[in-house]
Amino acid sequence: MLEKSFGLFFFLKQPKNQKSDVRYVYLRITVDGTSKELSTKRVWGDLI
Repeated sequence: MLEKSFGLFFFLKQPKNQKSDVRYVYLRITVDGTSKELSTKRVWGDLI
């Protein structure tokens, strides 16, 4: 029987050229060892 795997991982990412405290929320989806990252188009932190 073949074993299948599936995972979701949310994490924060800050652009390297940005000095503010705003971080973008990303999602990493992993299926059978192959992963893809995508943006949730959400922010975390102060918006000034």
